[in-house]
Amino acid sequence: MATRPSSTESLVEQFRAEAALRDKAQIKTLTELARTTRDRLVPVLEGLEHALPSNEGATPAAATSADVESWRKAAAAAVEGFADPPSGETATNVARSSLASAVRQLATAVDTYAAAQKLTGSTREAVVDLAVRQRADAIFTWSVGATGLDAVNVDAGYGHQHVFLPTSDGSGALTPDPEPEGVHDNHDHP
Repeated sequence: MATRPSSTESLVEQFRAEAALRDKAQIKTLTELARTTRDRLVPVLEGLEHALPSNEGATPAAATSADVESWRKAAAAAVEGFADPPSGETATNVARSSLASAVRQLATAVDTYAAAQKLTGSTREAVVDLAVRQRADAIFTWSVGATGLDAVNVDAGYGHQHVFLPTSDGSGALTPDPEPEGVHDNHDHP
């Protein structure tokens, strides 16, 4: 004999379905924000790479105060983009929080580099080293968020979405899987 779900069970199922739809919309919005933010941050990362090369023995190129101000504006806009996040499902929140943390870390790296410009000698070297480490931590943290974002996109039915920042060899950052964007794995949802 079949039984009908109770009114409580029906409400719970309705709530789950509504939450899944909300999360799907949040995933799409978060992916768009991540792409826009990545595009905004690439020139910052390229500038920092010239000023603070990650390759041993590479000669740093001095950044102008206009360069640094441009980096600060881009980083501040990226931070602002993640300032008032909606609450979503756990995996979406983790991806968003990782990306938000990364942009804050990168903004700090820019500020640290700017502070180093006013210093000399071994103090300057120590502060520059700190900016290099902060940049690396920002890229790594972004890669964690980008990996999580890829996973929630696959789970939501959008397929792979690779919104990673450019990295240097040996950075330790996670990198995109080989699946083309929009494609589902064999074990992904249809």
